[in-house]
Amino acid sequence: MDADGQHDPADIQKLVSYIPEYDMVVGERSLNGQASVRRAVGNYLYNGFASYVAKFKVKDLTSGFRAVKREVALEYLHLFPNTYSYPTTLTIAVLRSGFSLKYMPIRVKSRKNGKSGIHLVKDGTRFLMIIIKICTLYSPLRVFLPVSGMMFLLGFINYAYTYLSGGRFTNMSATLFMSGVIIFMMGIISEQICQMRYEYKK
Repeated sequence: MDADGQHDPADIQKLVSYIPEYDMVVGERSLNGQASVRRAVGNYLYNGFASYVAKFKVKDLTSGFRAVKREVALEYLHLFPNTYSYPTTLTIAVLRSGFSLKYMPIRVKSRKNGKSGIHLVKDGTRFLMIIIKICTLYSPLRVFLPVSGMMFLLGFINYAYTYLSGGRFTNMSATLFMSGVIIFMMGIISEQICQMRYEYKK
Protein backbone atom coordinates (compact mmCIF):
# COMPACT_ATOMS: atom_id res chain seq x y z
CA MET A 1 0.00 0.00 0.00
CA ASP A 2 1.06 3.61 -0.48
CA ALA A 3 2.42 5.65 2.43
CA ASP A 4 0.53 8.88 1.71
CA GLY A 5 -2.45 8.10 3.94
CA GLN A 6 -4.91 7.57 1.09
CA HIS A 7 -5.51 3.89 1.76
CA ASP A 8 -7.50 2.50 4.66
CA PRO A 9 -5.55 -0.26 6.47
CA ALA A 10 -8.89 -1.88 7.33
CA ASP A 11 -9.23 -2.80 3.64
CA ILE A 12 -6.14 -5.01 3.83
CA GLN A 13 -8.11 -7.86 5.37
CA LYS A 14 -10.68 -7.59 2.57
CA LEU A 15 -7.99 -7.99 -0.08
CA VAL A 16 -6.24 -10.83 1.74
CA SER A 17 -9.55 -12.69 2.18
CA TYR A 18 -9.52 -13.48 -1.58
CA ILE A 19 -6.10 -15.15 -1.30
CA PRO A 20 -5.37 -17.99 -2.15
CA GLU A 21 -8.48 -18.20 -4.36
CA TYR A 22 -6.86 -15.53 -6.53
CA ASP A 23 -3.15 -15.01 -7.15
CA MET A 24 -3.46 -11.24 -6.87
CA VAL A 25 -6.17 -8.88 -5.60
CA VAL A 26 -6.05 -5.18 -6.49
CA GLY A 27 -7.87 -2.29 -4.85
CA GLU A 28 -9.86 -0.55 -7.57
CA ARG A 29 -10.19 3.21 -7.16
CA SER A 30 -13.30 5.04 -8.30
CA LEU A 31 -13.18 8.09 -10.56
CA ASN A 32 -13.41 10.31 -7.47
CA GLY A 33 -10.36 8.56 -6.04
CA GLN A 34 -8.06 9.82 -8.81
CA ALA A 35 -5.63 12.62 -7.96
CA SER A 36 -6.85 14.85 -10.80
CA VAL A 37 -8.92 14.87 -13.96
CA ARG A 38 -5.77 14.57 -16.08
CA ARG A 39 -4.61 11.57 -14.07
CA ALA A 40 -8.06 10.00 -14.40
CA VAL A 41 -8.04 10.42 -18.19
CA GLY A 42 -4.48 9.09 -18.42
CA ASN A 43 -5.29 6.05 -16.28
CA TYR A 44 -8.39 5.38 -18.38
CA LEU A 45 -6.30 5.29 -21.55
CA TYR A 46 -3.64 3.08 -19.99
CA ASN A 47 -6.29 0.75 -18.60
CA GLY A 48 -7.69 0.39 -22.11
CA PHE A 49 -4.29 -0.33 -23.67
CA ALA A 50 -3.41 -2.79 -20.91
CA SER A 51 -6.76 -4.54 -21.40
CA TYR A 52 -5.90 -5.02 -25.09
CA VAL A 53 -2.46 -6.37 -24.23
CA ALA A 54 -3.63 -8.68 -21.44
CA LYS A 55 -6.97 -9.75 -23.02
CA PHE A 56 -8.52 -9.00 -19.63
CA LYS A 57 -10.54 -6.04 -18.36
CA VAL A 58 -7.92 -4.03 -16.46
CA LYS A 59 -9.83 -1.69 -14.15
CA ASP A 60 -6.99 0.06 -12.32
CA LEU A 61 -3.54 -0.53 -13.78
CA THR A 62 -1.56 1.76 -11.48
CA SER A 63 -3.19 1.04 -8.12
CA GLY A 64 -0.47 0.31 -5.56
CA PHE A 65 -2.91 -1.12 -3.04
CA ARG A 66 -2.83 -4.85 -3.70
CA ALA A 67 -2.34 -8.28 -2.19
CA VAL A 68 -0.31 -10.86 -4.10
CA LYS A 69 1.04 -14.30 -3.38
CA ARG A 70 4.69 -14.12 -2.41
CA GLU A 71 5.86 -16.74 -4.91
CA VAL A 72 4.07 -14.92 -7.74
CA ALA A 73 5.63 -11.56 -6.86
CA LEU A 74 9.12 -13.09 -6.57
CA GLU A 75 8.78 -14.68 -10.01
CA TYR A 76 8.60 -11.23 -11.61
CA LEU A 77 10.85 -9.31 -9.24
CA HIS A 78 13.61 -9.07 -11.86
CA LEU A 79 11.23 -7.20 -14.19
CA PHE A 80 10.36 -4.45 -11.72
CA PRO A 81 11.66 -0.98 -12.68
CA ASN A 82 13.68 1.03 -10.16
CA THR A 83 11.15 3.86 -10.41
CA TYR A 84 7.51 3.88 -11.51
CA SER A 85 5.69 1.63 -11.93
CA TYR A 86 5.86 -1.79 -10.32
CA PRO A 87 2.02 -2.11 -10.29
CA THR A 88 1.94 -1.77 -14.08
CA THR A 89 4.67 -4.38 -14.56
CA LEU A 90 3.18 -6.83 -12.07
CA THR A 91 -0.37 -6.54 -13.45
CA ILE A 92 0.57 -7.21 -17.08
CA ALA A 93 3.04 -9.98 -16.19
CA VAL A 94 0.54 -11.77 -13.94
CA LEU A 95 -2.27 -11.63 -16.50
CA ARG A 96 -0.16 -12.65 -19.50
CA SER A 97 1.25 -15.60 -17.55
CA GLY A 98 -2.20 -16.98 -16.83
CA PHE A 99 -2.43 -16.15 -13.13
CA SER A 100 -5.75 -15.04 -11.67
CA LEU A 101 -6.52 -11.46 -10.69
CA LYS A 102 -9.48 -9.87 -8.95
CA TYR A 103 -10.37 -6.20 -8.56
CA MET A 104 -12.04 -5.07 -5.35
CA PRO A 105 -13.54 -1.56 -5.15
CA ILE A 106 -12.00 0.57 -2.39
CA ARG A 107 -12.49 4.08 -1.08
CA VAL A 108 -9.50 6.41 -1.27
CA LYS A 109 -9.00 9.27 1.19
CA SER A 110 -7.45 12.64 0.47
CA ARG A 111 -3.65 12.62 0.44
CA LYS A 112 -2.24 13.37 3.90
CA ASN A 113 1.52 13.16 3.36
CA GLY A 114 3.46 14.94 0.63
CA LYS A 115 2.33 15.30 -2.97
CA SER A 116 2.30 13.05 -6.01
CA GLY A 117 5.66 12.73 -7.73
CA ILE A 118 4.15 11.43 -10.96
CA HIS A 119 4.50 13.68 -14.02
CA LEU A 120 1.92 13.18 -16.75
CA VAL A 121 4.29 13.26 -19.74
CA LYS A 122 7.51 11.78 -18.32
CA ASP A 123 5.95 9.03 -16.24
CA GLY A 124 3.12 8.49 -18.71
CA THR A 125 5.70 7.65 -21.37
CA ARG A 126 7.42 5.32 -18.90
CA PHE A 127 4.13 3.53 -18.20
CA LEU A 128 3.59 3.08 -21.93
CA MET A 129 7.08 1.64 -22.43
CA ILE A 130 6.58 -0.74 -19.48
CA ILE A 131 3.36 -2.06 -21.03
CA ILE A 132 5.03 -2.54 -24.42
CA LYS A 133 8.08 -4.22 -22.83
CA ILE A 134 6.02 -6.71 -20.84
CA CYS A 135 3.78 -7.33 -23.83
CA THR A 136 6.74 -8.16 -26.07
CA LEU A 137 7.97 -10.57 -23.39
CA TYR A 138 4.72 -12.48 -22.97
CA SER A 139 2.61 -11.82 -26.08
CA PRO A 140 4.77 -10.19 -28.78
CA LEU A 141 2.26 -10.46 -31.62
CA ARG A 142 -0.04 -8.09 -29.73
CA VAL A 143 2.60 -5.43 -30.52
CA PHE A 144 4.14 -6.61 -33.79
CA LEU A 145 0.90 -7.43 -35.61
CA PRO A 146 -0.70 -3.96 -35.39
CA VAL A 147 2.56 -2.29 -36.43
CA SER A 148 2.91 -4.69 -39.35
CA GLY A 149 -0.69 -4.04 -40.38
CA MET A 150 -0.09 -0.29 -40.23
CA MET A 151 2.92 -0.63 -42.54
CA PHE A 152 0.84 -2.61 -45.03
CA LEU A 153 -1.97 -0.05 -44.83
CA LEU A 154 0.39 2.88 -45.40
CA GLY A 155 1.99 1.01 -48.30
CA PHE A 156 -1.40 0.37 -49.87
CA ILE A 157 -2.48 4.00 -49.44
CA ASN A 158 0.78 5.26 -50.95
CA TYR A 159 0.52 2.79 -53.83
CA ALA A 160 -3.10 3.74 -54.54
CA TYR A 161 -2.20 7.44 -54.57
CA THR A 162 0.85 7.10 -56.84
CA TYR A 163 -0.93 4.69 -59.18
CA LEU A 164 -4.00 6.89 -59.59
CA SER A 165 -1.97 10.09 -59.92
CA GLY A 166 0.91 8.85 -62.06
CA GLY A 167 0.42 5.15 -62.83
CA ARG A 168 3.52 4.25 -60.82
CA PHE A 169 4.59 1.83 -58.12
CA THR A 170 7.14 3.77 -56.07
CA ASN A 171 10.07 2.73 -53.92
CA MET A 172 8.23 4.09 -50.88
CA SER A 173 5.35 1.67 -51.41
CA ALA A 174 7.80 -1.22 -51.80
CA THR A 175 9.65 -0.17 -48.64
CA LEU A 176 6.43 0.00 -46.62
CA PHE A 177 5.24 -3.40 -47.86
CA MET A 178 8.62 -5.00 -47.10
CA SER A 179 8.70 -3.36 -43.67
CA GLY A 180 5.28 -4.87 -42.94
CA VAL A 181 6.52 -8.35 -43.92
CA ILE A 182 9.73 -8.03 -41.88
CA ILE A 183 7.91 -6.79 -38.77
CA PHE A 184 5.35 -9.58 -39.10
CA MET A 185 8.08 -12.24 -39.37
CA MET A 186 9.88 -10.75 -36.37
CA GLY A 187 6.62 -11.05 -34.44
CA ILE A 188 6.26 -14.72 -35.45
CA ILE A 189 9.82 -15.47 -34.33
CA SER A 190 9.30 -13.61 -31.04
CA GLU A 191 6.08 -15.54 -30.44
CA GLN A 192 7.91 -18.83 -30.96
CA ILE A 193 10.67 -17.79 -28.55
CA CYS A 194 8.02 -16.82 -26.00
CA GLN A 195 6.34 -20.21 -26.37
CA MET A 196 9.67 -22.00 -25.96
CA ARG A 197 10.28 -20.07 -22.75
CA TYR A 198 6.93 -21.24 -21.35
CA GLU A 199 7.71 -24.85 -22.30
CA TYR A 200 11.15 -24.59 -20.70
CA LYS A 201 9.63 -23.30 -17.45
CA LYS A 202 7.18 -26.22 -17.37
